Amino acid sequence: MKHLLLLLLAGTWLVSCGTKQGQVSESPIQQKVVVGYITSWSDRIPDPEIVTHLNYAFGHVSENYDSIRIDNTERLRAIVALKDNHPQLKVMLSIGGWGSGRFSEMASDERNRLSFAQTCRKVIDNYGLDGIDIDWEYPTCSDAGISSSVDDTDNFTLLMRDIRQAIGQRLLTFADYADTSYVDYRSVMPYIDFINLMTYDMADPPYHHSALYRSEITSKLCSSEAIDRHIEAGVPLSKLVMGMPFYGRPSKDYKGNRPYGKMIHDNLYEERWDSIAQVPYLVDESGKMVLAYENVLSIRLKCEYIIEKGLRGAMYWDCDNDDDSFTLGRTVWATLFK
Repeated sequence: MKHLLLLLLAGTWLVSCGTKQGQVSESPIQQKVVVGYITSWSDRIPDPEIVTHLNYAFGHVSENYDSIRIDNTERLRAIVALKDNHPQLKVMLSIGGWGSGRFSEMASDERNRLSFAQTCRKVIDNYGLDGIDIDWEYPTCSDAGISSSVDDTDNFTLLMRDIRQAIGQRLLTFADYADTSYVDYRSVMPYIDFINLMTYDMADPPYHHSALYRSEITSKLCSSEAIDRHIEAGVPLSKLVMGMPFYGRPSKDYKGNRPYGKMIHDNLYEERWDSIAQVPYLVDESGKMVLAYENVLSIRLKCEYIIEKGLRGAMYWDCDNDDDSFTLGRTVWATLFK
């Protein structure tokens, strides 16, 4: 019994070694995240065993600029209900999306901003959520047909501060473009848990839209460059979640399916592999790229990069675009937690 007690004490000392006093050491599952976006317009139920977080898309800034409107609340409740049998799962409401506006007006007015932040807390409590994901695309930018202001970057920081104060220790994240033009990262870091980096849609064919590394057919940015830019801008590795698309980005000449789950059944084009960019693509009879996309190999290589770089984890848009067996999602999970 004495020897058993000594062994237990030694084990306890080893577990606590390297952590602050009174702080519980996290398991690898807790440290890494796999964030899957799930849409309001689908009826598909994702596999809760291969994600740590589900981000429900979308909520929107209300027409009065001071609260939240949620698409398809019945489906949101169905996604939250997955937590009944999978208590480790985190479900968050993602507010925004491409073309979802009124952020600039809301964030610029203190009364509206504080009211919106309090509504975030109410939505979390009312639906049993674990947090909020802000998907403002993008502060100071009107490319999506939304209003913007030169003050948006500063107001974005104020918005994240106010939401953090309103929701306490609940999760707070935001979706961010691959470029670093829209956010003051050093000022916003104290308020957020991590960033879901949209390292996709970075170009159109005949260029890759989500290349891991730069090759001759990479035009604007690649994923590794986007990661490096965010690190240089002040984002710690522990708060960087790298995104990957479960869909293809087509040229105007492409006549096949875009979602991975449907695209894999197309036989209209020839598949090629870019060994430098580490992504596949489809070409037509003339050899011209008509679709930039992902497959099992490119997803696995991205996840291996996440591990090697020491990033927080992976994110993908979206669960609905995977095949019936959730092949890409399972690849993400198996690679990150092997």
